[in-house]
Amino acid sequence: MSVFSWPVRIYWEDTDAGGVVYHANYIRFMERARTEWLRAQGIDQLSLRESTSLGFVVRDMHLDFHRPARLDDELKVTVSVKERRSASMLFGQEIVRGDAALVRAQVRVACVNLDTMRPAQIPAGLFANEFPIT
Repeated sequence: MSVFSWPVRIYWEDTDAGGVVYHANYIRFMERARTEWLRAQGIDQLSLRESTSLGFVVRDMHLDFHRPARLDDELKVTVSVKERRSASMLFGQEIVRGDAALVRAQVRVACVNLDTMRPAQIPAGLFANEFPIT
């Protein structure tokens, strides 16, 4: 599977009193990268919701913090599909500065009916590049 990459620059608003990126901001960066990955797949989340009532929500997340990011760092946030089930996908994500991994994550995202918040199957053909269901 190919790896999608999204750039991030660190601003003052991203840092804590110690001058390093506040830990919760890494989650925001990963969320944005997954959203941009969806766009790259040709999926408009608003249109998906309006036409099907479906959306994707985080079901589970495991994070490993290795090194801090600091003000003005240029980072790369990657997204790769590790597993696809009928109603969920497991993503591997990494935030790197140059060759150094700062944060690694495994993120399971569930497809749900946003009106009922019940699990729903990912529609066949939703993704431009289909990922095998396991």
